Amino acid sequence: MSDSRHNEHILPIKTYVAVAAGLFILTAVTVGVSFIHLGGWNAVVAFGVATIKGLLVAMFFMHLLYDRKIYLIIFATALLFLGVFIALTMFDILLRGPINPDTSSPIKNEAVIYEKNTTDSLQMEVIEDNAAVSTQSGH
Repeated sequence: MSDSRHNEHILPIKTYVAVAAGLFILTAVTVGVSFIHLGGWNAVVAFGVATIKGLLVAMFFMHLLYDRKIYLIIFATALLFLGVFIALTMFDILLRGPINPDTSSPIKNEAVIYEKNTTDSLQMEVIEDNAAVSTQSGH
């Protein structure tokens, strides 16, 4: 019977601190880029940085870097394809207006969700509905 124990991977604290610092820096990059108007590329940059952060967590904190390489390859490939599919979906959504102008604007511009203070208007509608119901019932 073969022994199926994993080899222990003891990493120095310095490695964990460096990876954590890299994750904080990448988070700052994501926040910084969100303030720059790049159009559809904002989402692409955000997903790219998130993919890199996911790979760092998987490689070092989940020790995929030190396990069988096939696990890392499968994880990285799945993460890459997920990022590509989400990016393609975002480009599809962003380019619907120039391709079909009918879908570029809201169907009903006067909808409640487009008001500046939606919660107040929704609360007012509920209060008005309750008042109408109470006057109709005679209370």
